[in-house]
Amino acid sequence: MAGKRILVVEDHPLNRELVSDLLLARGYEVLEATTGQQALEMGREHRPDLILMDVQLPELDGLSATRILKSDPATQDIVVVAITAHAMRGDEAKVYDAGCSGYISKPINTRELPKIIEQFLPKG
Repeated sequence: MAGKRILVVEDHPLNRELVSDLLLARGYEVLEATTGQQALEMGREHRPDLILMDVQLPELDGLSATRILKSDPATQDIVVVAITAHAMRGDEAKVYDAGCSGYISKPINTRELPKIIEQFLPKG
């Protein structure tokens, strides 16, 4: 799966660095954004194969940004996976209702993350 482009949207610097470093070590091309608005702009400009979207973001939250991406014909086919620290009852439904293909709970399991990512990346 090396060579695939992944956009990591995370406002917490240490979490963003952790995920980015894990992906870079696996040969992925990694883009980073810290806000939902940046995620929209970078999604449109770079058309990543996958977006890892933090749910809790300043200004425009991750689920709102995902809804906008999924309503735009230019970005609707990009796979979005939510990253959330608050996996509470009902949150799973909200993630899927927003258009996410799945979610990853924080704290990030560094051993499992690459396997999870591969499940969501488009084949080929």
